[in-house]
Amino acid sequence: MQPPLAGLTRKNLGRELLAGVTLIAIAIPLNIGYAQIAGLPATAGLYALIVPTLIWALMTSSRQLVASPDAAAAALVASSLGGLATAGSAGYATMALAQAVIGGVLFLLMGVFKLGFLANFLSKPILVGFVGGLALDILVSQIAKMLGVHIDSGGEFVEKLTGLITGLGTINLWSAIIAVGSLVVLIFGRMLARAVPWALIVLIVATVIVVLTHADKVGVDVLGEVPAGPPALTWPMLSWQEWFALIPSAIALTMVTTAEGLLVSRSYGEKRHYPTNANRDLFAFGFANLAAGASGTFTVGSSTSRTAAMDAAGSRTQLPSVVLAVGTFLLLMFGTALLTDIPSPAIGAIVAFAVVPLLGIADFRSMWKLDRFEFVIGIACFAVTLFVGAIPGILVAFVLALINMAKRAAAPAIDVLVSEPETGELAAETEPGGVTAPGVIVVRMAAPLFFANGEVFAGAIRSAVADAGGSDAVHDVVIDMEAVTDVDVTGSESFESVREWLEQQSIGLSFSRVRSGAKARLARFGVVEDGDTVYRTNRAAVSALVKSE
Repeated sequence: MQPPLAGLTRKNLGRELLAGVTLIAIAIPLNIGYAQIAGLPATAGLYALIVPTLIWALMTSSRQLVASPDAAAAALVASSLGGLATAGSAGYATMALAQAVIGGVLFLLMGVFKLGFLANFLSKPILVGFVGGLALDILVSQIAKMLGVHIDSGGEFVEKLTGLITGLGTINLWSAIIAVGSLVVLIFGRMLARAVPWALIVLIVATVIVVLTHADKVGVDVLGEVPAGPPALTWPMLSWQEWFALIPSAIALTMVTTAEGLLVSRSYGEKRHYPTNANRDLFAFGFANLAAGASGTFTVGSSTSRTAAMDAAGSRTQLPSVVLAVGTFLLLMFGTALLTDIPSPAIGAIVAFAVVPLLGIADFRSMWKLDRFEFVIGIACFAVTLFVGAIPGILVAFVLALINMAKRAAAPAIDVLVSEPETGELAAETEPGGVTAPGVIVVRMAAPLFFANGEVFAGAIRSAVADAGGSDAVHDVVIDMEAVTDVDVTGSESFESVREWLEQQSIGLSFSRVRSGAKARLARFGVVEDGDTVYRTNRAAVSALVKSE
């Protein structure tokens, strides 16, 4: 087991500390914005950067993955709690803490029972659609904030969009000017120098402008007073009914975080050549979220954008996260007065700039070119998340994942192997009617045999024999079983019908390349029976059957 802060040496200490300062400049503005998206005070976003971040940094196997609430998680918190309590109320904040605690327990259970594979059901099209729907919902809220238009931030997407459109006549000119200026700096600043913390610069300059011009007196919303002091140890006190009501949304948050977090952790580990451990990361997410619920903040996930920024800054350890925790603690202790006059339009511009890539436009375009079915899955998930809600969105995501998996499993590659004229190697036939050798057909099934493809396999055997000329031309069929790693009751019954049909046609049945790990199960289900001939290779089967002709 690798020690905490693995990879840290005297040589890279200076670079890691500098990366930590950069992370402070990136994380603080974004977390203030994400807390507002979640319907929570700015302190909730800042508290997430202290104890949960520190626990994550010391426990994770990843040397680079940055843990923090992100835009999608914040939107999911808001949409799931909006129907249970009023945003901004004490009850609402308590539920956000409880949601994090439940998520922490779920992460720990997934780690104990090694259930991280469940997140693999959220394929890329599903994640792109789900996160994209949340991102567009966030974007509408942030545009309203940038324009000084007041809408119900806890409402559904259609209500927010309607409120924004009908409120265009109430645009605050000074808010719009600050927002446009902020976006210009963010866009062109990133083009000129990506390493510069432009979000922090925007906040500082916009705050100075508000203070000097007294723009808050002419309708520009500002962050307001932020309570000073460290996060206090707390625990959400709710009724059992309220705890149970939070479980579905906590499951959704856990699954999305697991899918994205483990993928990013593994990909950076492979890219930078260090080991990662999915179960250890699940435990780290679990304890980080328990700490979040006990320290006044909300669900902590992974931040892909901040991880990428740290990688670009040359960081290869978790020291920047430790620096972030210390820096945020010092800010809360001694610098909260600096946050009071931060203009909301600038925060809105920073968050909007951060979430636009999450819309997944490039990913949707790519899916449209590569696979229309996966594009439809992504769009369906996007639409349900946007117009119905985040929890229905995640449920639809799982249903679509199962449909997609069943669709692929129901149509596996089933090939007749034929001999290549030039090399003599066995390869899949390109035209129907081929035989492997005179009178012999070798059929390869490239999937486990189960309810979704049993009849497809049976039909493929009959078609292969019929296309080759029927029982007049074929006297033996060999089933290549290398890829048949499992079988179920329905699949075995379909296979039995094939066995009976071949017997009626007076065609022999034998097998090749049966996996040792699957033999017992195949025998128990009657697929490969005691009296059946099993060959080690396809070539051995063809040689034996042609000679015995």
